[in-house]
Amino acid sequence: MEIALKTISKDGIPEAFSKVDLYRYLHEPEEAESICHDILAADPENQLALRLLGLTLTDQFEGRPTDRFAEAEKVFDSLTDPYERTYYRGLLLERRAKAQMRTGQTAQILVGSFHEAMRCFEEAEKIHPPNNDDAVLRWNRCVRLLEKIEHPLSDERQSVFEDDDTAPIEITRRARGRMAR
Repeated sequence: MEIALKTISKDGIPEAFSKVDLYRYLHEPEEAESICHDILAADPENQLALRLLGLTLTDQFEGRPTDRFAEAEKVFDSLTDPYERTYYRGLLLERRAKAQMRTGQTAQILVGSFHEAMRCFEEAEKIHPPNNDDAVLRWNRCVRLLEKIEHPLSDERQSVFEDDDTAPIEITRRARGRMAR
């Protein structure tokens, strides 16, 4: 028996998509990813399969450098529709930021990542298809996440950096004296 990948029929693609959905709902993104590769082997330009492949890759993000961000980015960049390329780029950035958030990444990194995702959603909103407000929904989610991140950070900054905070005169004099030497 030869051990090699087999190609599914084009007629089997709709049922394969239902399996991708099932495995994603079951939180088994590796299974869904495998099926996406099978669909793309049978129909390499299938846009739905490309979108789902990119999503299954982002489903696997853990907020670590080993996340397959570049691979998902390449998949989303291969989408032919400009709206989808822009929207899914934003979703990729948002999902990476959310994964990093779960690992306790610093607020400065998270804020920058969410802002980058929001720029993509803003661009996608300008070219969205009729009756499709997905970019607005994602934008709003990012805003809500930023509100959670930025409030503790801004409170912390206020308590640490008061308007009347100054260096004690004694320390300032010593520092000037060293610089003069």
